[in-house]
Amino acid sequence: MSSIVIIPARGGSKRIPKKNIRDFCGKPMIAYSIETALETKLFDEIHVSSDCDETISIAKEYGVTSLFKRPLSLADDKTPLVPVVRWVLTEYRKHNKEFNDVFLLMPCAPLIKADLICQAYELYMENDRELPVLSVAKYPAPVEWGFNMGEDKVLTEREPGSFLIRSQDISKAYFDAGVFAVFPSKIIMHPDYMGGGKMLGAIIPPHLAIDIDDPDDLSFAEIVYKGLEHVQ
Repeated sequence: MSSIVIIPARGGSKRIPKKNIRDFCGKPMIAYSIETALETKLFDEIHVSSDCDETISIAKEYGVTSLFKRPLSLADDKTPLVPVVRWVLTEYRKHNKEFNDVFLLMPCAPLIKADLICQAYELYMENDRELPVLSVAKYPAPVEWGFNMGEDKVLTEREPGSFLIRSQDISKAYFDAGVFAVFPSKIIMHPDYMGGGKMLGAIIPPHLAIDIDDPDDLSFAEIVYKGLEHVQ
């Protein structure tokens, strides 16, 4: 059985320019994902999927040489990840390389360590490699207690009356941590698959589930990283 980890790192980023390769506590952001992938020793191939020459060059400095660049048609901010992954696997087939298991690791995941990825892979294997596994974290409060906010700052309950329910009487809810996932290649390659469906959840600690989308996320992630380094 063979496996690949794909690190999707397109060049364009509007909210944080050059987000995937900007400095994060002394190293390019993407370097952390590459080093973590290498440390797991799980993968037969590590592929950085990017349309950006600078990103590909930095990835090479950290030990990953990609066979091909991502086309610009798959590098805009509206293209979902599944078509990108499917295209990568199709290109590898042209190089006579097939993979049974496909891991997706985000390029902006500097807090994730190899042990969490290995645990997710074990969960995947325990379920006979039939279902995708998604990294998830627990919501800090019941989602039923959420509000909508209008332009006038007025709050309205998303689920009216839910505040009458005690938190211990509400089942826990989880969100996509935006860090990693693992799929059987047969699911990814199915032309009708666009994500979702039945999946297994690999739970990660909430303080590691920081989806770095804007400068505030970035600052918070740096604070957490430095704090974790201080206590280790």
